[in-house]
Amino acid sequence: MIELLRAGPLTTVQDLGRPAWRDRGISRCGALDDLALTQGNLLVGNPPDAAGLEFTLGPATLRFDADCCIALTGTDADALLDGRPLRPGWRQPVRVGQTLKLAAPRERMRSYLTVSGGIATAPVLGSRSTDLKAGFGGLGGRALRDGDRLPLLSLDPFKPSDARPSRRIGLAPTDWDATVRALPGPEHDDFSAAARAAFWAADWQLTPQSNRMGYRFAGPELKRQRGAELASHGVLPGVVQVPPSGQPIVLLADAQTTGGYPKIAVVIRADLWKLAQLRLGATLRFLPCSVDEARDALRQRQATMEQLRTALCMST
Repeated sequence: MIELLRAGPLTTVQDLGRPAWRDRGISRCGALDDLALTQGNLLVGNPPDAAGLEFTLGPATLRFDADCCIALTGTDADALLDGRPLRPGWRQPVRVGQTLKLAAPRERMRSYLTVSGGIATAPVLGSRSTDLKAGFGGLGGRALRDGDRLPLLSLDPFKPSDARPSRRIGLAPTDWDATVRALPGPEHDDFSAAARAAFWAADWQLTPQSNRMGYRFAGPELKRQRGAELASHGVLPGVVQVPPSGQPIVLLADAQTTGGYPKIAVVIRADLWKLAQLRLGATLRFLPCSVDEARDALRQRQATMEQLRTALCMST
């Protein structure tokens, strides 16, 4: 078990979500920074889609009631394991009774904790991810609270000789930057030439009216010059909608499955993780790219994860 002594402002159980259920009106959910969760799972020997903990801002304190290995990823936050510094991006053996204290990140937004075996809350529709708006998955479909206890999947008894050596993994906090690549959306050409130019050129500021469903940005007003009212249609994480206010909304993992606002762009799959780490009040810029570039970026990410998996297997 893991006990949450201090849960933090928004901590949830997340895996890679429920992508196969959108036709039934069920959001994908899952880790917003799925790259960090995948890296952490590989580091501790889990399948990439095992459930871990997503901390939004922090701080948090946890106690382990089992011998296991852990990894912190996606974060630039300071962490202490029984008072000793724990660096993000390293695999660390943990013993029964040890306490992990996670500080608030300095520049990033979300931290991820993966544990060998994975979090063993009951799966719902094939996933342990927490759907906060629907109220299922994770632990009771809610954010974690002080005193919550989370089960771990059963593991063979842990021995000191079983611990894999600590090993740095690919993504360091300094690799992050506030730009995301995007494709023109289906209604891109319905916007005025000035609005299209402004969308790609502006530094968009993330507003407090943002959550796991979508990020609302402030900047130049994006005016639509043509096009009738749109019927409700399917949408996905990464879609950039523009409501009547003219201020764009980027849909994230918990987004609804349909919407009627015009879509000026779509953030590419390989860059969605960056949005998870953007702080409120910070700025973001959209960079145009082609479909081929988007596919190449996703293939490169997948190849990097496979290289990481191979390197970790060779270290055992």
